[in-house]
Order: sequence, then structure tokens, then C-alpha cells
Amino acid sequence: MAPRLQLEKAAWRWAETVRPEEVSQEHIETAYRIWLEPCIRGVCRRNCKGNPNCLVGIGEHIWLGEIDENSFHNIDDPNCERRKKNSFVGLTNLGATCYVNTFLQVWFLNLELRRALYLCPSTCGDCPVGDGVHREKDYEPQTICEHLQYLFALLQNSNRRYIDPSGFVKALGLDTGQQQDAQEFSKLFMSLLEDTLSKQKNPDVRNIVQQQFCGEYAYVTVCNQCGRESKLLSKFYELELNIQGHKQLTDCISEFLKEEKLEGDNRYFCENCQSKQNATRKIRLLSLPCTLNLQLMRFVFDRQTGHKKKLNTYIGFSESLDMEPYVEHKGGSFVYELSAVLIHRGVSAYSGHYIAHVKDPQSGEWYKFNDEEIEKMEGKKLQLGIEEDLEPSKSQTRKPKCGKGTHCSRNAYMLVYRLQTHEKTNTTVQVPAFLQELVDRDNSKFEEWCVEMAEMRKQSVDKGKAKHEEVKELYQRLPAGAEPYEFVSLEWLQKWLDESTPTKPIDNHACLCSHDKLHPDKISIMKRISEYAADIFYSRYGGGPRLTVKALCKECVVERCRVLRLKSQLNEDYKTVNNLLKATTKGSDGFWVGKSSLRSWRQLALEQLDEQDGDAEQSNGKMNGSSFSKDESKDERKEEEEELNFNEDILCPHGGLSVSENERRLVSQEAWRKLQQYFPKAPEFPSYRECCSQCKILEREGEENEALHKMIANEQKTSLPNLFQDKNRPCLSNWPEGTDALYIVSHFFLEEWRKFVRKPTRSTPVSSVGNAALLCPHGGLMFTFPSLTKEDSKLCQPLERREGGWPTATHNNIALIWPSEWQMIQKLFVVDKVIKITRIEVGDVNPSEAQYISEPNLCPDCREGLLCQQQRDLREYTQATIYVHKVVDNKKVMKDSAPELNVSSSETEEDKEEAKPDGEKDPDFNQNNGGAKRQKISQQTYIAYQKQVIRRSMRHRKVRGEKALLVSANQTLKELKIQIMHAFSVAPFDQNLSIDGKILSDDCATLGTLGIIPESVILLKADEPIVDYAAMDDVMQVCMPEEGFKGTGLLGH
Repeated sequence: MAPRLQLEKAAWRWAETVRPEEVSQEHIETAYRIWLEPCIRGVCRRNCKGNPNCLVGIGEHIWLGEIDENSFHNIDDPNCERRKKNSFVGLTNLGATCYVNTFLQVWFLNLELRRALYLCPSTCGDCPVGDGVHREKDYEPQTICEHLQYLFALLQNSNRRYIDPSGFVKALGLDTGQQQDAQEFSKLFMSLLEDTLSKQKNPDVRNIVQQQFCGEYAYVTVCNQCGRESKLLSKFYELELNIQGHKQLTDCISEFLKEEKLEGDNRYFCENCQSKQNATRKIRLLSLPCTLNLQLMRFVFDRQTGHKKKLNTYIGFSESLDMEPYVEHKGGSFVYELSAVLIHRGVSAYSGHYIAHVKDPQSGEWYKFNDEEIEKMEGKKLQLGIEEDLEPSKSQTRKPKCGKGTHCSRNAYMLVYRLQTHEKTNTTVQVPAFLQELVDRDNSKFEEWCVEMAEMRKQSVDKGKAKHEEVKELYQRLPAGAEPYEFVSLEWLQKWLDESTPTKPIDNHACLCSHDKLHPDKISIMKRISEYAADIFYSRYGGGPRLTVKALCKECVVERCRVLRLKSQLNEDYKTVNNLLKATTKGSDGFWVGKSSLRSWRQLALEQLDEQDGDAEQSNGKMNGSSFSKDESKDERKEEEEELNFNEDILCPHGGLSVSENERRLVSQEAWRKLQQYFPKAPEFPSYRECCSQCKILEREGEENEALHKMIANEQKTSLPNLFQDKNRPCLSNWPEGTDALYIVSHFFLEEWRKFVRKPTRSTPVSSVGNAALLCPHGGLMFTFPSLTKEDSKLCQPLERREGGWPTATHNNIALIWPSEWQMIQKLFVVDKVIKITRIEVGDVNPSEAQYISEPNLCPDCREGLLCQQQRDLREYTQATIYVHKVVDNKKVMKDSAPELNVSSSETEEDKEEAKPDGEKDPDFNQNNGGAKRQKISQQTYIAYQKQVIRRSMRHRKVRGEKALLVSANQTLKELKIQIMHAFSVAPFDQNLSIDGKILSDDCATLGTLGIIPESVILLKADEPIVDYAAMDDVMQVCMPEEGFKGTGLLGH
């Protein structure tokens, strides 16, 4: 037994021998466990909830002893956000903008580019120093150059550890949540920057992009016949090098410049020879820029899968690169030094992370730029281009050995080389005054923030120290002992000792009994503390009510004593009552008791005693403003009130004795007195008590009504036997001979009438036919004769009245009635509207020339409106089911190539069962009335039987190779293709979809406009199923067409 339960039992053990009227103060204090021994720290491991004197393990351990000041606050040191000495400033990653951050850091450390940008005039820089920047509002750059200027100035002189580039990213119109191609971003931004700077007057500013990054090469074609050279000059800002099949950077450059033979069908037309001749073509480097960008083409298009992939092969490169062997004109120096390595971590072309290893041109040291984090690379960390992959690759190749001054990387996608110069270059770049003023203002804001954070830390520390002293002082005085005491909730004490939450006023209301004293069952969540400690608590934190020694409730203890004694006595009384019930009770001394109450009286007594036990079940209820909600308690009370109490099962609705003698029995007076001890409020019915007079009258009336209903049902069944049994019904598709007219009633009327005839005592008689519901608001018909006979069906779709408009199709049907039956219906029921179909022969005996006239006539306007509404409903559905059927060569059903990727439901039993003969235990064949039992019929009699009473369900039935998808009319075909990809593992670009012979090709069109309605079957023919599960991640990305930088400022939008 758990300690808490042991303490509970010990606290009330005296109740076994003490009667309620004999309860003394000693018994009360025992029930409240006043004199239980307190626990000792170190001996008791956790708090004993059953012992109000246990004050161990309530959260005091964190306050006793010496405490580190840092534990008094959760505010980080603001100096951690301060830029370290001789370090660089990082850039915040706004979601997926790491590719932007890497290039910004590379361009910032290009001193010539930074110096030229600082020379670019600014709208702010035109004003005098001190007046150019309005202090009352933040500076907002207007152009791309101004954004870049401001960013570079902050990166150079900011006191922050990292800055926010959101202004620059927003100015370009980039999506911060979508990762883009870093190489494409570099090209487009350089083009935009060059175009922007071309309007500057200063040549050093206007030509900086070309001076730094622009080189020139020529496409040279040489005719093998006459030797004539044809040159096509072209500028370049980076060299795009193929890395497939290569291990060294020099091999990639050699392949880029290698000679290509033009032979056969690819021969060159020589203007000198005036004919097609064999020729050679190659690229000749004419001039190289100061900064040579080498793009390693790691991201290539895979023709097999139809999307991009990343080449994770190692490429070796050196810190020094001599380009003289590759340049046509040998004059000058062409030795380059490595200045930056841009890296893509990740195995996929559509995800990953970009970082940069960049060399500081002033100190010559290497740094790793990873968004906000910047780390100096030295010693063993100086491994350029080497970064751990975010995801393990399936084909991990061993890294080749590299000599001194050389490196190899499987993630580097761009290498930046700077031309070596023997002249001493100026490595200092001065920030213009107007930009420095902006930086100083930002630094001032940062310093103010640091001071504010430091002050908040100091306040938290001061509060923590004061609380520490308070706890150390008060915890020693908490135990009450024999001195005056009070009760405080354990939860409040724990919150007082919890440093993370402010201490609230004491709230003891949740532990009060109905007498506004401490409930004895709440003692397990209360603690007994000294009056001295309680006085300090209430003076500092307030609250109440205070629970002193006077709060011990004698009334509750006495009541609990009575209940406990009854519980222990219940077993004996149960046996006594059972023995008394065996004896037959005669005369007028007995009492009526419900049989159901007698069967469960012991359980009812136990439940009632638990309820009287003083809400014992809620002893774990929360306190201090966290008690149960009023709505919850009201709902619980309602449910409890709805449950029948003892002997209420023979109580009639009028409060008297029920007339049903089968539900009650007579018990002796002695047995009743025993039961009354447990149920003093139970209704009492002596044996001489008469039954309720009102119930007797109602019973007589009910018997008379039942007899009347039976008579009516029997008469109607005899008058309309075939209609009731659904036999010999007329069919419009094969007009019955011998009659020129048929009548129509609603199927709802038919069902309700059959229900009454089958069980007249349980149903209400049907009095009217109610055909008005089948007509439009103008009283006209909504269907034509062809619609009645469509698909060889004898029933048409019914009509349900729409408020303020025409009826609409529902799931019920209408039924056809013979003229003789109609005459009987008119006698038995009230007919509001007569609906009649009449056949008139035209010409000779040819039935195809017959005409059909309806009464009332067709309402053309309402029918047209109905058809339009039906078409509209079919185009405006949500969460409807369609079926996709996968085929090969339009014949064979193909199994799924990746079943584990299938997210649709598994095959049902309907998919697995073999094809059955039509009409044989097929649930899709339902009888017209829906109520008669299904009959087993043979294949021979099925066809004739179908023409009379059976019709085929219109519900689509799934077959193998077909999957059901939930779609909406407003979703596009492209979104449907993504669903199909999940279900069949066929990439969207491999899907050929068609419906009713019509090819579905417009990915932007909605399903509603394409004519795809609920229950449609779409045929899927796959060009080539994807079975490479490793590529599925890339397929997920490609399923949404790449838009790149469309719509951004990089393309002039």
C-alpha cells in the first residue's frame, strides 16, 4: 500500500470504534493528522503528500547553501552579442538566405569593390555632416548601391556580433523562405550592380565591376582546308567548369579550353572556301580579371530523372594558380592566389546550407563565415572547402591526400582567386563620414540595449539574492511543532520556492468545505506551518482566508465518520437484505421497490457514500486560481441528475407510482428500513398506495390507439398488397400493356407508409401523400419523360425543395403507381397534388412514335435553373472522391512501383474479392423499397427480376490498380498530380492523364473547369515509373516548377 494511502487509513482508523456522536477534539486532530512526525532532510527523498508536517522536497534544495548569481536570471549576457576584437561581423540568416550572406561577405572582403562603393554618391551623403541623417527616424536606403554601402559600413565598423540584412534582401524582392541557386544569384546581382554603377560619373566607380571581375575570351574556329580563323569575342565574369570525370581544378580548366573537332554532320561552313569543311573550335583566353571566379558545375541536369542533382565528387585545387599556360598573350603576370571558397553542404541540389571560407586581405588569415557565426581557421581547422555534410551520402568516397598548399573538396561550388601583385597595395578602406554617422547611431542603439539588458540582469540578481535570504530565514521557521499553526497549500509553497514564476497571493478557497473551514479530504495537499511564518507570508503576499486551528471542521469529521461506519456495515446489511427478500411479503405491511434498484442497490449505496464523503475525488484539484471551471462542474451535475437514484425507476412522470407491475416488487417493512438507512431521500410507496391515476388514463387511451392503428394498417395492407410487398411494379422504359396512364408518388411517402404497416404500434399513421415536394415553386414538373427512362431506370432522381428556389436532386427516389392503386390511395390518404404520366399513340402501332404527356406540365424555366444548379454543384465541390486508374498500354493494370510511398488507404475487401455473377450477393444491387429482405435469385431469373424491382447502384466500384483521392473543385491539375505522385510514385512530368478520352494537360486549370466531377475516373499512363527512392526527395522539390528569381529586383521587377 502506498504511504499516502497508509496515512489516510491510519488517520481514520478510530472511526471503526467511535460513533459519530462521540467524536472528540482528539479525533478531529487525528483526522487532520496534526501530530504526525515531520520528515527530516536527507532521510526523506521526496515530499510526503499525506503528511501535512513534511516540508521536505518542496523545492527548497535550490535555495539552501551558496548560489551562483547567474542562476537568478534567464537573461543572456549582452556582451555575448558584442563584436570581439579583431573579428568580423556576421549576417543573420532570414530563413533560407545563407546563399546571399556568403556572397555579401566575399564581396565585402574585396577591398577595391568596397572602396569604389563608398565613393558612390548617396542621397544621404549629399547633406552636410550632422544634418544628413535625421535622428528622429531610421535611415532607409533608397537604391541597391545605398543598401550595399550601408551593409558594408556596418560589417566594417559595427559593434554588433552580427547584423540584419533584411533591408537589402527586401530591396531585391527575394523570398526569404526559398533557397535559390547561389551561382545564378551571383551572376544576376553582378549584372544588376554593373548596370546601376554604369550611370555614375566617377570612372573608378563606373568601371569597378569590369575592372575587378570582367575578362575576355574568344571562340576560335579554324578551317582545316584553308586555315582561316574565325573569332567571336565574348566577355566573361566567371568561368563555368565541368567537374564530371575530373579530380583536379587544372584538368577542369584544360577541358574548358580544349580543342573540339567539327566533322561529319557537324562540319563548319567556311566563308573563304564557300563550303562546309572539317574544322576545329576552341576557347582562347585573351585577358583575365583581377578577381577570377571559377564556378564548379556541381549542380547538373539529370536526363534520366528529369531534375537537377548534385555531383559530390572531390576536386583538388591549390592556393596558388598559374594561369599563364592557358592565356594566349603571355606578357605580364598571371599568378593568382586563392581568396575564397564557397561551399554547399548537403547531398541534394534542392536543399542544404551555404557557407564561405574567405581570406582576410589585410592579415592573410582565413575565416569561416557561417551566417551569424564567424570562426578563424588555423592549425588543423585550416582545411579549405571541407565541411561536414548535413546528411550522410549513400556513396561516401574517401578524401584524397593533399600536399602542402593544396586542398580538395566535395562541396566547393565556387573558387575565387585574386591576382598576385608585387606592388604594395593600400589595405585601408575609410568609411565615408555620412555612413560612419549611421554606423555610430546604430552602435549607440546597441549600447543602449546592452545597458538595458545589464540593468535587467542586475535587477534579477538583486531580486534573487533577496529571495535567497528570505527563503533561508523562513524555511527554518516553517515547521509548526506544538506552537500555534496554520495551513497553507503545498502548491503555493512550491510556487513560492520556484524562481521562474512570480509569487501570487495565497488562495485557500479551493480547499474549503461547505462550512467554510478546511476540508479533511484536502489535508493531503496542505502543509501545516508555524503562525510566525504564516504572518510573514500574508503580510508580504496577501490572500486568504487564513486557516488557523479554528479551521478544523468538526461537522465534516462527524459526517465522514458516519459514512465510513456505513461503508463497513454495508456488507453485513447486504446479506441481511438478501435474506429478507427471500421471504414472501403479504398483507399491507410491505413497500414497493423497483426491481432494477434492488439489483444494484449495493453499488448505488457505495456511490452515494462516496459522494457524501465530501468530494473526495476532487482532493487532487488545483488551487490558487486554477480550480475546475464552472461550466465543467455544471455539466457534471447535469449528468449526475439525469441518472436515476434508488427507487426512482418506479416513479412515473407525474411523481406517482408507475402502473407497470412487472418493474417492481413488494419487500418487507424490515428490509425497507435497512434500505432507507442508505437512501433516506428515496421515494416511498407503501403496498396500499394506488398507481398514478393520470398514467392509468393514458394507458387506456394508448391501448385503444394501438388497436385502431392495427386495424388501419391491416386495411391498407389488404387494399394495396403489391405496393406494400413491392411486387408487379410498372416500368417506364418498357411501358406496360393495358394501361395509358401511370401515377407518381414520393419514395419518402412510400417508405413511411410501409414502416407504419409493418409496425403499427410503434409508428404514426401516414395521412397524406405530399406530392407538392416533387414540384417546383410554380407547381410544374421538374423532370421530363426521357429523364425518367434514362439508363433503363424505372426511377428518376427525386427533388427536394430548396428554400426560395427550385428543388434539387437527393438520394431518395420516386415510385410509379398503377391506376387501380391510385384510386385506392385517393380513398385512404389526402392527396395534395396529382402527378400523372399519360401515353398517347401516334400513327400506327409503332411504339416509338408514342407521345407522353405529364400532368402537371413541365416548367421549362425551373428545369433549366435546376440543370444549371446541378452543373454548378458539380463544379463547386469540396473534399469529394475521384478515382485514378493506372494503366499500361491502356490495357493492363500496373502495380505500384513504390508501395511504401503510397499514402492512400489500403485495398479494401471489395478490391480483393473475385468477380461474382450479376445479382448474386452483390451489395451494389438494392431493392427498390430498401426495407424488404433480399432474396436469393438464380442467374436465369435475374434478368426478368431486374426489370421488375432491382436497379444497379450508380456508386463507382473500385478495381485493382485504382486509388481513391479526396479533391476539391478549386484545386489545380498540378496539385492533383502531386497527390497522384504520392499515391503511385510517378513524378508529375511522367504522368499522362485523361478523362473520357480527353487529355488533361493544363496544369494551371482547376479540376472544376476541366470537367472532373465527384466519382470521376481518371486514367493515368506513366512514361517511366520512378523506382529510385533516393531521388524522391528531389522529385518532391521539382514537382513545383522552378521560378528562380522571377519577379525579383534581380530581373528588373
